[in-house]
Amino acid sequence: MLRRNVRDRPAMKWRVMDMTSMQFSDETFDIVLDKGGLDALMEPEHGFKLGDQYLSEVKRVLISGGKFICLTLAESHVLGLLFSKLRFGWIISIHAIPHKSCEKSSLQTFMVIALKGSPAVVQAITSSFNRSLLDCNSNQISAMFKELDNENSIREEYLTGSDVLHSLEDLRLGAKGALDKLNPGRRVQLILSSQSSRYSFRAVLLDAQEQSKTYLRHCGVIIVPKARAHGWLYSSEEGQWKVVESAEAARLIMVFLDSSHMHASMDDIQKDLSPLVKQLEPANNHGSQIPFMMVDDPIKDRELVHQVTSSLTGRITIEDVVFSNVEGDVSHILPDGDLTFRRMIFQRNEDLVQSEALLTREGSTVKSSGRTDRRKVSSSKSRKRGNQRKTNEPQDNLKISHDYLASSYHSGILSGFMLVSSYLEKMSSTGRTVRAVVIGLGAGLLPMFLHGTIPSMHVEVVELDSLVLNLAREYFDFIENDRMKVHITDGIEFVRRVASTIAPAGAAVIDGKENGNLRTLQSPDSESLLDSQNGSEIDILVVDVDSEDPSSGLSCPAADFVEEPFLRDAKSSISKQGLFVVNLVSRSTKIKEMVISRLKTVFNHLYSLQLEEDVNEILFALKTDDGITDNQFTEAADQLQKLLLCRHPKMRQTIVDTCKKITRLK
Repeated sequence: MLRRNVRDRPAMKWRVMDMTSMQFSDETFDIVLDKGGLDALMEPEHGFKLGDQYLSEVKRVLISGGKFICLTLAESHVLGLLFSKLRFGWIISIHAIPHKSCEKSSLQTFMVIALKGSPAVVQAITSSFNRSLLDCNSNQISAMFKELDNENSIREEYLTGSDVLHSLEDLRLGAKGALDKLNPGRRVQLILSSQSSRYSFRAVLLDAQEQSKTYLRHCGVIIVPKARAHGWLYSSEEGQWKVVESAEAARLIMVFLDSSHMHASMDDIQKDLSPLVKQLEPANNHGSQIPFMMVDDPIKDRELVHQVTSSLTGRITIEDVVFSNVEGDVSHILPDGDLTFRRMIFQRNEDLVQSEALLTREGSTVKSSGRTDRRKVSSSKSRKRGNQRKTNEPQDNLKISHDYLASSYHSGILSGFMLVSSYLEKMSSTGRTVRAVVIGLGAGLLPMFLHGTIPSMHVEVVELDSLVLNLAREYFDFIENDRMKVHITDGIEFVRRVASTIAPAGAAVIDGKENGNLRTLQSPDSESLLDSQNGSEIDILVVDVDSEDPSSGLSCPAADFVEEPFLRDAKSSISKQGLFVVNLVSRSTKIKEMVISRLKTVFNHLYSLQLEEDVNEILFALKTDDGITDNQFTEAADQLQKLLLCRHPKMRQTIVDTCKKITRLK
């Protein structure tokens, strides 16, 4: 080959060297042409190592704007490496090479052209061939299509998803630009792991927004325990930037612990993390030791009470936790000693504690007042083979207290009742029943609190999973009676059925017993909404369900509950003076804005409560034409305070104080 070209192409140079470790300088060539070289390196006996090293060298020696032209049989393992290695910063197209008429090869040759561009750019891979003209029955072709479609679906996620979790390899390949340089305001969510590490960690890399100031450290790591990971300060983007400011670090790597790290010592975790975070340090750290900081874990002790797996909800954990230092109004109720709470956690959404109840020696003042107290019904499903019960009795005979709301967002939901406090007072003073529906039972803590503090309220709970109901009865002292009913059904279907039974606005019937006077359609107080023949309306509708699909960007509620069809059914199902409440949990600002926009479209008035210590945002919507204005809030809060029959005055005051944080959106 050298002899053949030496006369015609005297400037052409021929070198013998290792293609996986070339001796050329960085950014030397405009084009790298590969004729089967990558395929040869990817033979099964070589694995991925040589191919990975070779592609790293190709990336290094090409100039920006240069092209890598690769002739390949496009086997799936070759394309899998090639596409992922050139995912960030490369514009790729793939073309089928036509066979010559004399060729009888059964294999199709392809040409992949990759243009080296901006490091952080992701683009879909394009193709120039008509799929229908290729032999799709061929294993080679079908495998190629599968790999191409899979890679494009991954790239689509990067293009459209704001919550994509990058790998260290993604970042090393340039997914978010050069990591050795600080980029003010850069925020990257990632997974920290390697083949040699024992654990995987979810993390966020944050480069301080102001790089002009002097920082105490160039790079630092802060470890957030599971108990603190769902709080607003660490789970929201706004809160995380506040942590960066207080840490005085130019780059902060926030690492979140979960249940997989429960039995690991902090020394083990730090030992595992050190080589991982070392790959993320900026160049100006000059190899200095990266300091580790730890957020205090408020949980002093944890005891597993029960675990069970549901076919609908997945694994459910019930645990008792002891807090060494509890802030808030609960400390006024029990000022002495550590405080114990019982939690229900759905493992499909570990960042959120589904329910949390205070355990006290005096228990709850809520008693069964009806004929159907089912609190002691045996939970036979929870004792089936495979369930692991760890302990049968609460610690030191402690009992669930339904007189206190341990979750601040539950208090927030109650504070929103001020928006209809005038209506609630009117119903109570005339002896009429307020009908509330709560979609999502959890441990039943919110329904039980409503049952105990608002005597005029009839509560109906809608829960999809019967096992959750059994757990609420057995471990959280949930009861059912004439004022508390549970429907095991789909919440969306329940609301649709209620909405379909509502009579048109202004409908009335003649009551002969009242000499022809008109009366409003209303069912007996103890009658369920679905059993009512007269189309009873809901006065307060609360949606408090978690999402089983985290890819939707919503932790609460499930996406269907904020779609317009359900919102319109919700509006139709509530009374004219009724209130619709949604507990919204999402780390995506765009998703929150979308939900709010839909609510504004459907309802006449919309209000919001953003709790500083929580990621939850609670949205309140009114159906009435006459909403409540800001200057009416104080009077409405006072009215609500009189309606709440709380055993502990401090609990009532907490709810009333939270009213002041509600803002009007429409």
